[in-house]
This record gives sequence, structure tokens and C-alpha cells, in this order.
Amino acid sequence: MVNVAILGFGVVGSGVYEVITKNNEIIKQRAGKKINVKYILDIRDFSNHEAANLFVKDFDTILNDDSVEIIAEVIGGATFAYECTKKALLKGKNVVTSNKELVAKYGHELLQIAKENNVKYYFEASVGGGIPIIRPLKTCLSANQICEICGILNGTTNYILSQMINNDKTLEEALKEAQEKGYAERDPSADIEGHDASRKICILSSLAYGKRVDSDKIYTEGITKLSLEDVKLASKFGYVIKLLGHCKKVGDMLDVEVSPALVPKHHPLAPVEDVFNAILVNGDAVDDTMFYGRGAGKLPTASAVVADVIDIAKSDGFDPSLMWTDEGSDKIIDHLDSKKKFFIRLEGVKDVQTIKSNFDAVDVLNEKNECVFITGIMSEKDINDKLTALNSKIVSKIKVI
Repeated sequence: MVNVAILGFGVVGSGVYEVITKNNEIIKQRAGKKINVKYILDIRDFSNHEAANLFVKDFDTILNDDSVEIIAEVIGGATFAYECTKKALLKGKNVVTSNKELVAKYGHELLQIAKENNVKYYFEASVGGGIPIIRPLKTCLSANQICEICGILNGTTNYILSQMINNDKTLEEALKEAQEKGYAERDPSADIEGHDASRKICILSSLAYGKRVDSDKIYTEGITKLSLEDVKLASKFGYVIKLLGHCKKVGDMLDVEVSPALVPKHHPLAPVEDVFNAILVNGDAVDDTMFYGRGAGKLPTASAVVADVIDIAKSDGFDPSLMWTDEGSDKIIDHLDSKKKFFIRLEGVKDVQTIKSNFDAVDVLNEKNECVFITGIMSEKDINDKLTALNSKIVSKIKVI
């Protein structure tokens, strides 16, 4: 039997307990031993819960119980969760987590501590919720050099954009609806400003390339500047707009960022709608593979947490396939030097030939008092310099994949 302690009994924590309890016999068969929840840590009162006898308020109770082999940290945040995780690893306990903020910020340190203490630190649920992506990267795709990762990593923003694309709703209307349905928090800034997706692409990039990618150095732009008119005009060019986390190897550098982007309607990511996520991984041997599903939610996320528990129960010791060093955080290309196509809306410019010659644009639309076009492949710095020289008002500037 393997004893597990759950830290935090919110949405995900209660889901972890539910999955372990409901599927206990199946889990026992797959793990080769019974998985038993011995403690649940939460400062709130759950005296009426069926598992009331399992609740404790002092983490030291768990830490000092040598029979607890695995800790499921689903508290969130990067302060108390960090302290608990570090203490547990130092004590020789395995830890699994869904905490993307913690893994993005301290993953390199916590993995090193796990290695030094011959235990595991697993975080499948931190990126895609119920979508398997960490495990495939470290096992199924381990024979590949990962060339590129591009994905819709946040269900809230994808829901909002889907409403704008399909139902002509403004961003504000779609966000309000997302909050009413429980897809967006009362304070939605982590989602709509791109920070959630930034942490996730940080984790994927670090794992794929074996070197720490500092989330503070990733250019991050959310969807707050997008308008319904951007969505409609993008459609005229044959694109939909998605918030993408993107990482690409360029020589010995990494091009990593989070931003809205125009996606061709025939692209595999284009039809991914509502709260669903999708991650496209390109390997030098396997070419393109895509992972699709619900990127968040109580039971999908709990499913990934418990899967990590099962993996740990089946084998002892540190997992060398899940590791990155603290080097390389300075190897990220400045987003202004990254070369891409751009979708641009300008006010006050009517000369199509000037646009075509300056921006290598093929298709140019004159809409009302705007000139709308897609540039050739250029650095954002060059784009900005040319736009400044035109002395016109920039209504929108969005990357194109």
C-alpha cells in the first residue's frame, strides 16, 4: 500500500480524492498496489465531509509521518506550496503537482532537490490539465529533437475568442459570459493577459530543451487589445485569431513567446474551440503530433495528478528523463528580433503600393479609413521602424503563424 497526502482541498484537491476513491480498484491494478489517501491538508473546516477524519491543518503532521510516500500538492501559488514541496523532497517524499506557477518559477531547483534525494517530482497536470503532454515529451518523443511547440494553452481565452469568432460577441461580452459559466475567475487577469499560458510554455520549453526558460524573460501579450473588428478582418484573409504559446529552436537560441496570432483556417489549431486546449509538437523524426482535450477542470486535472501518483507507485527513485538545468535562461531571442508575418491595421494610409513595397505585402484591403494587410516575414523591429516612418495611427498589429 502507498499512502498519499493531498495538500489543498479546493476544486482539484477534491477531484484527486474523488478519482482515487471512485477508481480505487482500477488504480490498484495499474499501480500494482493500493493507493490510500491518509491525510488531506486544508485550513478550512470539513467536519461534515465523509473523509473528515483525514483532515489536518498542520503540514508537519504529514511531513513527519514516514508512512506517507507521495504528496499531491494542489494548493496553487508559489509561496506556501514552494515551502511544503521543498521540505517534502528534502525529507525523501515524492511530490506530484498541478501548480504551473510553482513549476515555472522553481522547477529547476525542485527537480535538483528531487535528484539529490532520489525521489520524484512530477507535474503532468501543470500544463494541459487532463491532456497528456509532459509524459509524451519525456518518453514517447524522447528520441526526437523537438523543433517547435505551439499551442492553445488557456481554455478561458480560447472560449472568449470562440465567442467573438462564432457569435460576434465583443471581448467584454464574451468575458462576462465566461465568468458566469465559471470558465473565468472574478479577476481574469492571469488568463486574459497571457500569464497562465506563459507559465505553461515555460515548462514545456524547459523540458523539451533541458535548460531553464525564465518565465520573466518570455514576451507575453494577452488578448485585452483585440477587438471584434480584428476578428472579422482576419477572417476575410482566411484566418482565425488564437492566443498561442510558442517555442521554436533557432540555432542555439530559443524563440519563445505568448501572444495572439492569426492562424490559417486550414491549420490543425484553427478548429479548436471553447474551453478546449491543443498543443502541436514538431519533432525532427516524428514531424507533427497534436495533443487535444480539456486543459483544466476538476476531474480532468485530477486525472493527470493521480496518473503521476500511479507512475511513482510503480517505480522507486529519481526520474532522469524529467530534468532541466539552471543554464540557458539568457538564450531567448528578443521578441523584436524574431521574424514573422504580421497582420496590421493602419489609419490614414491609402497608398497600396507604398504598403506593398515597404512591407512585402501581397493582399491589402482598404476598409473605411483603414488600410489592412499582412506583411512578409520581417522582424518586429523592422516593422516598427517602417510604421514610424509612415507617421500613421496603428490600430492593430498581430502576429501571423
